[in-house]
Amino acid sequence: MPLALYALTAGSFGIGCAEFVIMGLLLQVAGDLHVSIAAAGMLVSVYAFGVFAGAPVLTVATRRMPRKAVLIALMAIYTLGNLLCALAPNYEILLAARVITSLTHGTFFGVGAVVATGLVAEDRKASAISVMFAGLTLATLLGMPAGAWLGLHFGWRATFWAMVAVGLVAMGVIALLVPRSREAHAPAALADELRSIARPQVWLGLAMTMLGFAGVFTVIAYVQPLLVRIGGFSESAVSPILLLFGGGMIVGNLVGGKIADRWPTRSLVGTLLALAVVLLAMRFALHSAVAMPIFVGLLGVAAFATVSPLQLRVLRKAEGAGQNLASSFNIAFFNLGNAFGAWLGGVAIEHGPGLAALPWIAAAITLSGLGIALVALFLDARAPLPAPALACH
Repeated sequence: MPLALYALTAGSFGIGCAEFVIMGLLLQVAGDLHVSIAAAGMLVSVYAFGVFAGAPVLTVATRRMPRKAVLIALMAIYTLGNLLCALAPNYEILLAARVITSLTHGTFFGVGAVVATGLVAEDRKASAISVMFAGLTLATLLGMPAGAWLGLHFGWRATFWAMVAVGLVAMGVIALLVPRSREAHAPAALADELRSIARPQVWLGLAMTMLGFAGVFTVIAYVQPLLVRIGGFSESAVSPILLLFGGGMIVGNLVGGKIADRWPTRSLVGTLLALAVVLLAMRFALHSAVAMPIFVGLLGVAAFATVSPLQLRVLRKAEGAGQNLASSFNIAFFNLGNAFGAWLGGVAIEHGPGLAALPWIAAAITLSGLGIALVALFLDARAPLPAPALACH
């Protein structure tokens, strides 16, 4: 794998930290800013919704810029957003700062995925995507537990100061290692890009991404209160348990990339089914001091095994001119699913069956994504084969 891929990994690590660290800080933020757990959970939802809104807008706005310059500019906005989070005097300002930070997320991963696949041969494209997304998994393995530890010992603002430093380092690494010659391009006409992503199979892919992944955030957005309030763990135990989730994400990300390269269709169905099964079974592990940490790790494996198959599906169905926009749209729909899942989890906690029901609700959402995947594959099978070319003599 080219060295430039690991520069993209560094950037995805920084941006992944911004998405995930808040989940280990909900109790501290809620207590310090005098809001409910569900209100603190909205810091997850507004970030995810900001990714959904910002990804297509920023991708179109920056489409004529060199991709390297786009990636560096996005990391600068990320750093500024985390600085505002660290300085936020109240809940409303913190919400606004989270939105600013989130705007960079979708376009970074969308443009980064296109850059990554352009650096390798055809049979390594899914693996290249998984290498770039490895930064996101490292953010959960290292950034998420470290953020929870910093929040517990030094206050939740210390975590955001740490992310400011991460953003500055990532910006420098991208500037140093991503070559301009590899990403210079003449953008396709916007109308061609829009036509490319308007295909029904692209939108089915986006729908399966949103619903398939929404179940993950229905649970993981509230992992701290689930562990403390339901599982009976101490707050100091949350950080090491989150290490298991991050480790599972790294394993799942690498496995998902490998199997998507080899079996693109089977991996799509298999990973979504595995995720639903893990979520269903997790409900029975909530009160077990042994089983619950294991299932947190398994959730990480199952969740990120889906990423490369889902991303590759949309890229292949968009083809050609629409890949940049389709890639960013798919990241946006991952995060629309995150926002929906975190919101639905908050509704279940405050107005529904409560914390303990979250795994079953999550499994139902993921199964709906699997249903859409099966419909899309059925339509693939029904599609007419291209007519053979006539030989000339």
